[in-house]
Amino acid sequence: MVEGRGDRPALEKTMNGADALITTLADNGVTACFANPGTSEMQFVSALDREPRMRSVLCLFEGVATGAADGYGRMAGAPACTLLHLGAGYANGGANLHNARRAGTPVVNVIGDHATYHRQYDAPLNSDIAGWAAPNSLWVKSADTPDSVGPFAAEAVRASYGAPGGCASLILPADSAWSETTVKGPVLERPARASVQPTLVEAAAARIRAAKKPVILMGGSTCLDAGVRQAGRIAATGVRVLTDTFVSRIARGAGRFAPDKMMYFGEMALADLEGVDLMVLVETTEPVAFFAYPDRPSLLVPEGCAVASLCGRETDGVGALQALADALGAPEAPPVEGLSLPDMPQGPFNPYSVGASIARHMPDNAIVSDDAVTAGLPVWQSTKTARPHDWLCLTGGAIGQGIPVAIGAAVACPDRKVLSLNGDGAAMYTVQGLWTIAREQLDVTTVVFANHAYRILNIEMGRTGAGNPGPAARKLLDLGEPRIDWVAVAGGLGLPAERVSTPEAFDEAFERAMNQKGPRFIEAAL
Repeated sequence: MVEGRGDRPALEKTMNGADALITTLADNGVTACFANPGTSEMQFVSALDREPRMRSVLCLFEGVATGAADGYGRMAGAPACTLLHLGAGYANGGANLHNARRAGTPVVNVIGDHATYHRQYDAPLNSDIAGWAAPNSLWVKSADTPDSVGPFAAEAVRASYGAPGGCASLILPADSAWSETTVKGPVLERPARASVQPTLVEAAAARIRAAKKPVILMGGSTCLDAGVRQAGRIAATGVRVLTDTFVSRIARGAGRFAPDKMMYFGEMALADLEGVDLMVLVETTEPVAFFAYPDRPSLLVPEGCAVASLCGRETDGVGALQALADALGAPEAPPVEGLSLPDMPQGPFNPYSVGASIARHMPDNAIVSDDAVTAGLPVWQSTKTARPHDWLCLTGGAIGQGIPVAIGAAVACPDRKVLSLNGDGAAMYTVQGLWTIAREQLDVTTVVFANHAYRILNIEMGRTGAGNPGPAARKLLDLGEPRIDWVAVAGGLGLPAERVSTPEAFDEAFERAMNQKGPRFIEAAL
């Protein structure tokens, strides 16, 4: 209510639905919006000028906006929102929302729609938005009246935290956005995760003691700093600890316990797990091969190995690990990696030499967004004993995540250096993100491994039994005709860019990038 003047009665403060939406989002802690708007979203765009708490970031492709919201949520532990133009805009962002779903990242999608009375005419951009959004969303609703916009916005934020977290998709018809309302959404509490049942902890501890070769496989929030510490305590009792192959975020580097990683290729994973007779799952599910192959198993659990779930992702996995460590009589201090930096790399220029330089110069508390495909594992191995950092993985396997996730991480953590590692094929999926990095002057160093091929597909060609590629097949696996001029591309999108082709040149370029604040681009010409 606002005070009236003289004898006039007090009037309720009016706003439109877009105002109610943005104010409610901000009241519930959503203060970043990654946007690619269209005509239906102009009321939302206008309302941004009236809500100073909301930072808006323009992305030139919806897949950049959705990936950035994923990166923001992984680092902030709270959702950003996206602003997407109708069903087609949502579809353009769908691949990185798939990755966000697999990561359990809280994201609020605001998807503009035609006015409610206009839907019946089946205009060219009309589509089943709710049907498209449902597979990647925990919650989908359409605010078909202005009074429902604010309450639904609050519901969406709460739903995004989920169990686990994920995407909540609010459909905003244009007339609900422009019509007046007096209803603002409430501030809703974040849902609490359940605690693990003591009986499950006791049972898991007993089975671990009885097993000859037990392993812990963990994912989700257990890979953050607190969870890695508790996992290290368990490892000190002689139990091997592994993480899922691709986790949303993991704390790594000096001063931290380093769990092993489930191997990517199925036969290698099973060989690594040979003799394991008990697998205890913490915030994850039974491991499966990324793809099916002729005459190879899908489930990556060794024959004769029992599987026990300590807790799923709806439960506090860090608390479950701590309870299990206590039940096993684990020491309070886990084994941790010491700081050990490699010497200046020499010899051939390859991902291992690049990894050595990254380990040498990456500063404390850096964030790595990894979409480097075949080049990623050597860098991962090289940075095990580097300065402490967080590593963000390609959780859903949909390439094109590296640049957008780095954008979101940099917006969430402006005081931390962000490193985006990309295969050249993957980087082309969302290359528009380089423009956003330049425009926002984000502290992101982007590295593209330019081998001018879909190298992983060359590997998979033989593994699937498809044979050696002939002339027609090679044209679908090669990126070299014409070669992409990455320095020209990055420079044209506003980034300071350079190409290097020797270990010494990369080391110097990367050191310069780490010692400067702001955007940098390096093409590693392999």
